[in-house]
Amino acid sequence: MIVAASSPLTKIIPGLMIWTIVFFGLTFLILKRYAFGPIQTQIDARRKRIQDAIAEADNARAEARKLLEQHRALIGQAKSESAEILAETRKVADAQMARVREEAEADRQRRLDETRKQIDAETSRAIDQIRSEVAGLTVEATQRVVGKVLDTDDQRRLIDEAISELDFSALERRN
Repeated sequence: MIVAASSPLTKIIPGLMIWTIVFFGLTFLILKRYAFGPIQTQIDARRKRIQDAIAEADNARAEARKLLEQHRALIGQAKSESAEILAETRKVADAQMARVREEAEADRQRRLDETRKQIDAETSRAIDQIRSEVAGLTVEATQRVVGKVLDTDDQRRLIDEAISELDFSALERRN
């Protein structure tokens, strides 16, 4: 302690203290008027810009969320529409396939009927041809056996008898 009291820097000098307080007050007033005001204004402006940027970022985030929800809704709607279109396309394709099958079946049935008619016509023609050949053979055989030519009534009677004895049902059953 003795060392501190003997130093001129630690000595209390009342005039120096008063002048120090006065200059400190003047410096404070000058700084308050010319420095602290503009500095505080810049700090407030910067604070305002930061708050505005934060608010803008929050608005942008909210807008991004809103757009994302709209995007998801549009994707969901597009998926449902594509499913509806696909279902409708399948219905149309099934209907067309059924129509094509029906047309093919009708065409097949028509061809089958035509073929049956042709077969029946050919069968009738073949039977008629066989009958005429049998009649011719019968007349010729009768002339050779009897040795004379028969009149038309006798020929007709013999032909009818020969034809009635023939069994044409076996030919008809094959078809």
